[in-house]
Amino acid sequence: MRAKGFSGPDLCGLSAREAVRLLQKGEVTSSDLVEASLTRIEQTSGAINAMVTICPERAMTSAREADAQSLLAGLPIGIKDLTPVAGVRSTFGTPGLSEHIPTASDPLVLRLEARGAVVMGKTNTPEMGAGANTFNPIFGATRNPWDTRLNAGGSSGGAAAGLAAGEVWLSQGSDLGGSLRTPASFCGIVGLRPSPGVAGGGHPVLNMGTMPVDGPMARDVADCALFLDAMAGFDPIWPVSTPAPADSYLAQTLRDPGRVRIAYSPDLNGLAPVTGEMAQVLEAALARVQGGAVSVDEVQPKLPDIEAAFRVHRAMDMWTMYRHTPERIRSQYKPTLRQNIEEGRELTVDQIGDAQIARGRAYDVMRALLSDFDVLACPVTGIAPLPVEVEYPTEVAGEPCKDYLDWLRFAFLATLCGLPALSLPVGFTPAGLPVGMQLIGRPRGEGRLLQVARVLEERLGVGARPIDPVIR
Repeated sequence: MRAKGFSGPDLCGLSAREAVRLLQKGEVTSSDLVEASLTRIEQTSGAINAMVTICPERAMTSAREADAQSLLAGLPIGIKDLTPVAGVRSTFGTPGLSEHIPTASDPLVLRLEARGAVVMGKTNTPEMGAGANTFNPIFGATRNPWDTRLNAGGSSGGAAAGLAAGEVWLSQGSDLGGSLRTPASFCGIVGLRPSPGVAGGGHPVLNMGTMPVDGPMARDVADCALFLDAMAGFDPIWPVSTPAPADSYLAQTLRDPGRVRIAYSPDLNGLAPVTGEMAQVLEAALARVQGGAVSVDEVQPKLPDIEAAFRVHRAMDMWTMYRHTPERIRSQYKPTLRQNIEEGRELTVDQIGDAQIARGRAYDVMRALLSDFDVLACPVTGIAPLPVEVEYPTEVAGEPCKDYLDWLRFAFLATLCGLPALSLPVGFTPAGLPVGMQLIGRPRGEGRLLQVARVLEERLGVGARPIDPVIR
């Protein structure tokens, strides 16, 4: 990673794995880490506005009670402001819930706390998670630590920005249309959208759904695997949940992967445009990792109708999730969110049926492709971050964007097919902004995906040290 200064507490510069080892050996306490995190949040919040609600007393109480021999051993983490935490202001970024304080935590939060996580607070999100630029009328905008004039992506923008700046060691995110992957790419960290059911969570109304999922975000691949282990496991409260693997994700990640076969599609067979600077960064990264046990072959998978299928499924989910929201809350939604909900209401049975068929066909194409390759590599987005004031681009590489979803088309494939997908930092634009590469893995193939990502991370020499926000 391109060298940047870091003036935060030394503890905040550790990897999550290093911090957990120190906790388990008794060389630091969870309270020490909470104090370091609070110091760093105070240092950086004015510049990036990532951790918008902190709960220091709750965190300190949890730190004193933490089991140092648990999986996370008292490690402080961030929780996205779409995920309720008992006793902590949880706004979902919408005015109608601006003072909402839940009495019960989301089951994923309970699982993480039972495994040694200490919740530091809530990270910023766009209203109801709708949008890939993190801003809302309650807390304002989250800014990119690599250049605070720019946006941090979304909807897990607060999580990504806070990690990049060293506010916490791990942060929970969620993803439907790239909400983990886009901010991870923009902020130079690792974000994993797991297969549905692997990490629990999702939307409480859509507990049978497979489009929205929760997932781990971290500064390197192995830390991401550790966090996935903390999230993983069967719970009947989530109907699609699956048991954790017998061999931990971290153990799988650290194992020698042997031969690695990468399929690379520069634009997913014309699905989405890519700017020249983004294409050059990705191609240069693949050229550097290729050789020895790693091979790269360009492919152009035939994926007709996946954009239309994604839009139908997303609109149907939006209508399902929000149709019963009280009017006092829904009436205050931003126009784009209200439009998405209405699009779901207006869907026809024929549209839904066609989308189901297209989704199944896309899965069959990917299953066949991934029988020959370990991962499919492609862009996360076709552009670098834009000014924070710009909600979404009007064009990408000269191709107009019809709405705020249009520039996120690279995210649609993994979501539709229920495949794990990871954003890995692989380089920088000429302006010094980080660029992530999307790696899409086999069905239920999180372990192998993480293994491959770690090999690429090592070959590229991508560092994981947090940075001071670059204020311009």
